[in-house]
Amino acid sequence: MELQKYFSKFLLKQRKRKLTERDFFLSSRLYNMLGTEVQNIELYREAFSLKGSSKNQESNYERLEFLGDSVLGTVISCHLFQTYPQANEGYLTQMKSKIVNRKNLNKLGDDLKLTDLLQKQSSAALGENISGNLFEALVGAVYLDFHYEVCKKIILDRLLTPTEINKLENKIVSYKGLLLEWSQKKKVNIKYETCEEVQVNKSIVFRCHVWLDEEKITNATETSKKKAEEKAAQRAFYILNKKENILGNSKTL
Repeated sequence: MELQKYFSKFLLKQRKRKLTERDFFLSSRLYNMLGTEVQNIELYREAFSLKGSSKNQESNYERLEFLGDSVLGTVISCHLFQTYPQANEGYLTQMKSKIVNRKNLNKLGDDLKLTDLLQKQSSAALGENISGNLFEALVGAVYLDFHYEVCKKIILDRLLTPTEINKLENKIVSYKGLLLEWSQKKKVNIKYETCEEVQVNKSIVFRCHVWLDEEKITNATETSKKKAEEKAAQRAFYILNKKENILGNSKTL
């Protein structure tokens, strides 16, 4: 056993000597993050490489992001299926959506400071979803490096623990979706009417009005149609929830 430990430490030292300074930094950060030594550093270089403008650009995170999205979805689906044996399909789908939606993945990526691991800093502004994209790319790299069972353990023990998942149980991800579910149960019509408006400074915003049957109940403005509708839906939710207890009626197992 002592001999095995000696050789393990010896091989680890030899491996670190072969790493560049940047690779050693990446490997060290990943060890702290994942709780284990990564095997194939090239996978993680790819996971934290941005897409370049040149056609001869080396590989970037996008392919691993695609893979990680599927792997993460599978791991979370299996976890929820086992954790909530009495839950119906609708509840499981809602819970999965809360976990793997872009906003939550961005938060997870921000918490892990994944943008610090980018291999080449770009002068161009990073997209608003870059942290979530890198999180999925990391999952893809871990899957290829260790295969499914180890990847699953790392996700649920280190990256997205059951405690964090439980915190999302009562979180509202989409007010628009919540209102749609409520309106279908109540057999009432929720309608969104959105139009562009030019501000005094000539900037363009979107104003969304929410109608309940024939009554206009609220409105909101935002920089995009999607954001305006979600903001208006949130305001409508607070108005209607005082009368109808929407949240209480929508929590079903």
